Amino acid sequence: MQIGMIGLGKMGGNMAERLRRGGHDVVGYDRDPAASDVSSLKELVDRLQEPRAVWVMVPAGAPTQATVEELGTLLSPGDVVVDGGNSHYLDDQKHAADLGAKGIGFVDCGVSGGVWGLENGYALMVGGGDADIERLRPVFDTLRPAEGGFVHAGAVGAGHFAKMVHNGIEYGMMQAFAEGWELLEASDVVTDVPGAFSSWRHGTVIRSWLLDLMVRALDQDPELADLRGYAEDSGEGRWTVQAAVDHAVPLPVITAALYARFASRQEDPPAMKVIAALRNQFGGHAVTSKEGETGRGADAPGADVTPPVEADR
Repeated sequence: MQIGMIGLGKMGGNMAERLRRGGHDVVGYDRDPAASDVSSLKELVDRLQEPRAVWVMVPAGAPTQATVEELGTLLSPGDVVVDGGNSHYLDDQKHAADLGAKGIGFVDCGVSGGVWGLENGYALMVGGGDADIERLRPVFDTLRPAEGGFVHAGAVGAGHFAKMVHNGIEYGMMQAFAEGWELLEASDVVTDVPGAFSSWRHGTVIRSWLLDLMVRALDQDPELADLRGYAEDSGEGRWTVQAAVDHAVPLPVITAALYARFASRQEDPPAMKVIAALRNQFGGHAVTSKEGETGRGADAPGADVTPPVEADR
């Protein structure tokens, strides 16, 4: 079928290429003129035959909002828009209502597969009406892996909600691998840490694609010496935790993994200054300055404080 693809970055560009390899007619638009088939959204819409299908792959939030709003002024009743970015499910419902008032369909699609999706296919979690989903089925069938990898999760918003939870689970799994690696590295018992991870790829209950990628990273840099211990979050981990609060569902593992990413960005964690100060006050534990100098504890000789009573130690 014919489809317009808006946003031809690492994901959108590869998805457009996979669709072309599958025999589809893809008209692409990107802010980078060198990557585009057309010079504007209007030209993209004009190039498509009615009823049109347009897939949006731009960053969530304001960029997606602006793109959907502009498409609402260019498309016609009977056309359909797919948001394949990492949008919030509540935004999907608003977009569907706004476009629906003009007779334009809307489908939200959570996409997973990263830079490997071009060759391996993408896992697709979609939300929307049955008619819109079935109309887009040829595109979904080309993008997904040869087996599985597709779910019509429910009404509008369900696709991105499912992808949001998927990413939350991913946070927890990645954090578990990270903590396991740190403990192995800290011990003097295991001398082949990369080998231990590699051995887990076969016959164990934690074998997974993430584990395969972990082993690949260790093959490239066994001690991960070329990397900083700094991790951003895409925003979906936050949304997962917020949704858990809204539904009164406990998510201790995913929440802890999200907070660990926050902590990774702090060179000198402010909260730990309070911990150090309190340990010094009640227990006389040494305090280390930013310059690395160790100060006297609260009950060290000459310390100008009153030592805490025994009950407070």
